[in-house]
Amino acid sequence: MIELNSSSENRDEMARDIGLAIMQWQDATQAYDEAVGARLGLNMAERHCIGLLYGGPQSAGAIARVTGLTPAAVTALIDRLEARGLLTRTRSLEDRRKVVIEATEATRELSARYYGAIAREGEKVIATFSDTELATISRFVNAALDLQRDQLARLKAEAPEKP
Repeated sequence: MIELNSSSENRDEMARDIGLAIMQWQDATQAYDEAVGARLGLNMAERHCIGLLYGGPQSAGAIARVTGLTPAAVTALIDRLEARGLLTRTRSLEDRRKVVIEATEATRELSARYYGAIAREGEKVIATFSDTELATISRFVNAALDLQRDQLARLKAEAPEKP
């Protein structure tokens, strides 16, 4: 259930300003990621793969879901990134039939080089908010993320439009 809170005369203006700021944040993040990718010679799918591996080892199937690539294209992507020393491919200890893909130390070093300053400066920004404000921000960000994921799933489920 969505709780409505309309306690301000400036609510519509604030909502528009927040929406605009989010769009600008998304654009700035995408532009930064693309610039990092260009500098490192990584395409979008390769960046998405590395980003997924930041959270820990993954299967090739998980990489296919995130990148939207076919199994053959994921294999080629993994081959390219492995050849560059950016990931490793090993057999799962639990099931020898499965392959586990993992970021390398070189990938972690590149991540720290290009994203470490953003993380450190972000921590400073977060430190300026009270616990109550952070709880509100967290609630908003997670609700917005759920909304975006739901809309993406809806869009993917629809038949493509014909021009």
